[in-house]
Amino acid sequence: MLYKIIFFLVFVAGGYAIGIREGLNYQGLIWGAGVGIIALALEYVLTMVGFGTVLGGLAGLSIGLLFAKLIYLPLKTIFTSMDGTYIGVIFNTVFGYSGLLLGLRAGKDFTISSIIKAFKSRVEEGYAKVIDTSVIIDGRIVDVCEAGFIEGTFIIPQFILQELQHIADSADSLRRARGRRGLDILHKIQKMNNITVKIVDEDFPKIKEVDAKLVALARLIGAKIITNDFNLNKVAELQGVTVLNLNELANALKPVVLPGETMNIFISKEGKESNQGVGYLDDGTMVVVDNARKKINQQLDVVVTSVLQTTAGRMIFAKLKEEADREERQMARH
Repeated sequence: MLYKIIFFLVFVAGGYAIGIREGLNYQGLIWGAGVGIIALALEYVLTMVGFGTVLGGLAGLSIGLLFAKLIYLPLKTIFTSMDGTYIGVIFNTVFGYSGLLLGLRAGKDFTISSIIKAFKSRVEEGYAKVIDTSVIIDGRIVDVCEAGFIEGTFIIPQFILQELQHIADSADSLRRARGRRGLDILHKIQKMNNITVKIVDEDFPKIKEVDAKLVALARLIGAKIITNDFNLNKVAELQGVTVLNLNELANALKPVVLPGETMNIFISKEGKESNQGVGYLDDGTMVVVDNARKKINQQLDVVVTSVLQTTAGRMIFAKLKEEADREERQMARH
């Protein structure tokens, strides 16, 4: 109560000072007191009615008056014989009052905290990712999240959980293990501090395929899709949905190999073409070596001849180092 009295006295003193300066004597004192009373009244109204209600009422009133003006001006042009004063007053009264009522009703639950919450949720939506079943079962998403390369909100729709549950209840032991692994991965993600997991009930009954539902959901909420499914990747991109493909990320992180480099590789099997041997790097990259078919189960030094980037990953073509050295010696002689 004390601060209200001080607040009022400040207005009175300010009005009195302005009045003396302008030669109004005590009229400034009265004006200052009047403004102070209006300010205290507004504070009371805001406290009792609520900030949101007042703001909604003002917004509704403004929109109602704007509509009245937009409707009245054409009518005045068409019907020039109309009494503009009375018609304008009627329009302003009807539309202004209607807008005021609607604004008061709409702003009843409108608070500053709700504005902040709505803004925060909207910002979070910009970082939202819809997770595909294949990524959940794959499990690498956990390592990527723990490394801090992906953060924000993960959207898990109910139809994805149902698909995981269906896989986990499968009669096939391999599918059952994959489904249970996927559920365990989800539990790990939920416990991460930099990730917020939201389970949503949004469904699309008219869409039967899960992948199509994922794309529809991502488009609806403006989210990205995390997947390692090549077909889903292409379908989502065609519909304007941003895709984060873990396979593409893994390929991008593989070490760069240039033609002419030497590496040591274990030849593990035959290649598709005649006289080819195949080995693999530690990251799983396939290395196809010419004339190495008879050297299966041997550790060999090879020289890279070319690197091919495919949708399935990176392939390295090489030849035996002894052959490369022999070719160099022959070229040196010539």
